[in-house]
Amino acid sequence: MEGVPNPNHYDKSIVLDVKPLRSLRPVFPNGNQGPPFVGVPPFGPSSSSSTGYSPFFPFGSQPPTQDTPDLNQTQYTPPPSFVPPLQSYRSPTTIASNGPSSSTGAKRGRPKGSGNAKKKDQTVPQEPTLDVQVVKRFSGVFDSGISAAEREDGNVDLVSTVLMRFDAVRRRLSQVEYAKAATAKAAGSLMSNGVRTNMKKRVGTVPGIEVGDIFFSRIEMCLVGLHMQTMAGIDYITSKAAGADEEPLATSIVSAGRYDGEAQDPESLIYSGQGGNADKNKQASDQKLERGNLALERSLRKGNGVRVIRGEEDPASKTGKIYIYDGLYTISESWVEKGKSGCNTFKYRLVRVPGQPPAFGFWKAVHKWKEGLMTPRRGLILPDITSGVESKPVSLVNDFDDEKGPSYFTYISTLKHSEAFRITQQHTATGCSCRGLCAPGDLNCSCIRMNGGDLPYLNGVMLVSRRPMVYECGSTCPCNPSCKNKVIQTGLKFRMEVFKTGNRGWGLRSWDPIRAGSFICEYAGEVKDQETLRMDQEEDEYVFDTSRVYNSFKWNYEPALVDEDPSDELSEEFNLPAPLLISAKNFGNVARFMNHSCSPNVLWQPVICEGNGEPVVHIAFFAIRHIPPMAELTYDYGVSLTSEARDGSLLHGKRQCNCGSVKCCGSFG
Repeated sequence: MEGVPNPNHYDKSIVLDVKPLRSLRPVFPNGNQGPPFVGVPPFGPSSSSSTGYSPFFPFGSQPPTQDTPDLNQTQYTPPPSFVPPLQSYRSPTTIASNGPSSSTGAKRGRPKGSGNAKKKDQTVPQEPTLDVQVVKRFSGVFDSGISAAEREDGNVDLVSTVLMRFDAVRRRLSQVEYAKAATAKAAGSLMSNGVRTNMKKRVGTVPGIEVGDIFFSRIEMCLVGLHMQTMAGIDYITSKAAGADEEPLATSIVSAGRYDGEAQDPESLIYSGQGGNADKNKQASDQKLERGNLALERSLRKGNGVRVIRGEEDPASKTGKIYIYDGLYTISESWVEKGKSGCNTFKYRLVRVPGQPPAFGFWKAVHKWKEGLMTPRRGLILPDITSGVESKPVSLVNDFDDEKGPSYFTYISTLKHSEAFRITQQHTATGCSCRGLCAPGDLNCSCIRMNGGDLPYLNGVMLVSRRPMVYECGSTCPCNPSCKNKVIQTGLKFRMEVFKTGNRGWGLRSWDPIRAGSFICEYAGEVKDQETLRMDQEEDEYVFDTSRVYNSFKWNYEPALVDEDPSDELSEEFNLPAPLLISAKNFGNVARFMNHSCSPNVLWQPVICEGNGEPVVHIAFFAIRHIPPMAELTYDYGVSLTSEARDGSLLHGKRQCNCGSVKCCGSFG
């Protein structure tokens, strides 16, 4: 990545100069967020008991003027550029004691003029550079927590942390910015403050990145060193052989999945070279054997592995892309052929190195399952264990042994509670009185007020930050069913399957990719009190207990990275004045199949939904980080306050942990 970039080349998708906004209220899209919850009687002898339960509340109460140089270079120091600060919103109304402990960020609208930027010159610069429009500014105040050595070489934990921090900032900025601008500003903030890793370019594998990892933007790959180009599809380095000029070698390519002749075979790929494209000033021309094309040719001769990232359409977005790291490939041959323009185009055949776990192969297999192109699904026992209770079917699969299914239970989609444990409320919760959609900053909306003035969700799908408590609009709120403050009530968003694991019984995984922060499901079951559970439990392994001690971790955005007041940082400690116990042994949903892990990819968040005139506490699960298709979903079961077992009680005993994580503590429960 040596050389000076072409000053006329910039990425038109990156927006930096965001002008002051003229509205204090953010603008959100108004599209429907999926169908309303549909409930039908579950299968089983007690199907009639899944409806009509009373709610339970157990607690009582600026366009760039030139390209920036390679961010890995040190000889160039540009003038500083700062991310525009977010003006924190502070509610003048006192929030209830069991709500968030602080108010949250600013209210802004869509940036003006962001769609009028001059179109990018389609010609490729003489040398490749990191095409991200940010300025190298390592703040003397902000401590990234990442050493200089860790910026050069990462590991699994560091890669995961960098990606989580980026997405946390992106989600926060997306509350108040246009989404594409928020992504660019989040990247600019992290890079300028040194929150990145694997900056040292290398041939072969990248420390901390595993085959099958997914990314929702190219900038994420830049932050962790998988692919250093945000626009160019070929990345490479130069190396000096003894007595020879610098010779480029390809390090990685991104296959966008849309070029003519690109194979969809999961074991091989035909890749088109770069250059020669027509633009408004020039005609199409023959591609030249230079830069990325030359690097691929040299890698063919050398036989080095090239990282391949496959681009696919995001099923949750009409315009979004998902990038799957498909591992190392070698280049087996190259040739020149006439393209659609009649000009010569370089073609390269890449073959996947054997012995790597499936990644893109899983993606294509799942697509065939969904479309019914591959029948039957190997090991399929039941096509839908929910019997239609959920809006999306949940398959039951065992391709490991001969077991025909888990122990019998009745499928329900939410909490079931007995009238005997219903606690009379000291006040009547009326919910909001909004007509239409609840809007952030609207202090007339009681649900918005209780959430500190913000919508807790982004686009009605993703949790922006963990909070002491999230307040959702309930069934008696008159707001529109597509209100973006109704998330956990709308059912499953992803196609799931319950599958047999090797050593942990039955587990849960998704056919769909899951983006960090996305709602997965709630923990459905029977609400119990501790004494009843102790008497009834006998081998009840399906208990969710909020009183357990959970490993702490930081998931929320850092205010300093969005120029907010650190004193306004949201607490990640849940505000539960009394424990909530839910047993899913006899009645439950897919959450009962999620196994424990010491390195989980799912977190839980308490959510209150108003129903039948009083608040009801639910436990909702959200993705900690991006989760690839067919990856097992896991969360931290926690450890009970009493470390030793009492009378063989599973409420207090410990069990052996088989999660296989490098952080595995050996036991849990």
